Amino acid sequence: MSTTPSNTDLHDLGVAELAARLAAREVSSVEVTQHFLARIRQHEGLGAFLATNADVSLAQAKAADARLAAGERTPLLGVPLAHKDVFVTRDFVTTAGSKMLENYRSPFDATVVSKLGVTNGAGMVTLGKLNCDEFAMGSGNENSAYKPVQNPWDLSRIPGGSSGGSATAVAARLAPAATGTDTGGSIRQPASMSGLTGIKPTYGRCSRYGMVAFASSLDQAGPMARSALDCALLLSSMAGPDLDRDSTSLDMPVTDYATDLIAASAQGTLANGLKGLKIGLPKQFFSSGCAPDVLTAVRAALAELEKLGAVLVEVDLPLTELSIPVYYVIAPAEASSNLSRYDGVRYGHRASAYTDLNDMYKKSRSEGFGDEVTRRIMIGTYVLSHGYYDAYYLKAQKIRRLIAEDFQKAFAQCDIIAGPVSPTVAWKIGEKGDDPVANYLADIYTLSSSLAGLPGMSVPAGFGAHGMPVGLQLIGNYFKEAQLLGTAHQFQLATDWHQRKPQGI
Repeated sequence: MSTTPSNTDLHDLGVAELAARLAAREVSSVEVTQHFLARIRQHEGLGAFLATNADVSLAQAKAADARLAAGERTPLLGVPLAHKDVFVTRDFVTTAGSKMLENYRSPFDATVVSKLGVTNGAGMVTLGKLNCDEFAMGSGNENSAYKPVQNPWDLSRIPGGSSGGSATAVAARLAPAATGTDTGGSIRQPASMSGLTGIKPTYGRCSRYGMVAFASSLDQAGPMARSALDCALLLSSMAGPDLDRDSTSLDMPVTDYATDLIAASAQGTLANGLKGLKIGLPKQFFSSGCAPDVLTAVRAALAELEKLGAVLVEVDLPLTELSIPVYYVIAPAEASSNLSRYDGVRYGHRASAYTDLNDMYKKSRSEGFGDEVTRRIMIGTYVLSHGYYDAYYLKAQKIRRLIAEDFQKAFAQCDIIAGPVSPTVAWKIGEKGDDPVANYLADIYTLSSSLAGLPGMSVPAGFGAHGMPVGLQLIGNYFKEAQLLGTAHQFQLATDWHQRKPQGI
């Protein structure tokens, strides 16, 4: 085995670059895995990881090396990644960032985990489980029951949420890629705030089997990495039907999202560039509600897309402002139903002292759930209760349909919709701790596409106030992930925002 290039730069390589070195046998998966495990220990203070197991990770790496030695060559074989702690795993504890599931170990792997894994999947090595807002409920990763996550661009700031551990792990070069989940923006928003590329595919593209449920009609898995190419490689393995285990899984064949992007990298451009691509700019996304520094970076990115041949057109999404109240009726309603199973009887936290069954329920749930989860359970139970179901939940579902129709009207005028991901850059840890509504408002630009079930992604687009990253959001029509990834890849061939990294990491 070659000893060059030096292993000291392994953490600066993306998924595609590491895969190429592994395939060329320039480095082993064991060496790569050891390198990243050492970095995880070195940067433990960032709070990105909730669980690691070096023995398990190295055993997986050895299995990957055996497949490589046997001549097997697949796009992800031997490359490490880490999983958001809402995907259940046999070999690592799964807590969903909650005391309710402290020390819980699943008897099986989530479908996304197994599809990417070494045993029967793409051959990736799991480095550990990543911190997140409790049950994926939050916009800053401050709702984790264990510890907040720091943004490596500024340790005093949040990385975004709920997939904040995933964002920090990739941004700080603790892992080349990570899985995340996006219910209302929880892949795109932390990707934007941490300078990463992240994509939420069309609802149903990735199986939800083994994903700890928050809001079942909204939850969707997706990859987070440094580039569109890396995300394309992961999504090609993550996606696909899982009809026997997930009734919401789409009965559509797996798409190879990466081949065209790899060819484009070799040529320096996509086959037809972005010539003629119509990008819609919703006027609601460029209003006074968005910080000027964010708008400046987003407009500069749009100007770059114009140089690449895209045509910018104004579109209208008039119900955008209703996406927050609609989401915060529907999502808590589904959460209250999904989380009712955590009662201390079969699994999850059980109070140590109680007088009867009802007392056990109350104490177990009060001790196990944090404030934000409790808040959403109460809201959800209220809107589903007799006398309020029609007034709140049913009305929210009707407006949800109208929001989806607004998008279809817009897509009649354009191919892709673009705008900011978040109205501000990452804020200080604790800055919005006493104001849950302010946290909710951070998702104003991501919620509507989640309600409609559309694919969306965040692409690094520059920096705003305090030198913090800003993401460009791209939203596609149903099943148009390839178009989104291709557009992002073309942008990344022309810019280097995705290659920037935090100082001192």
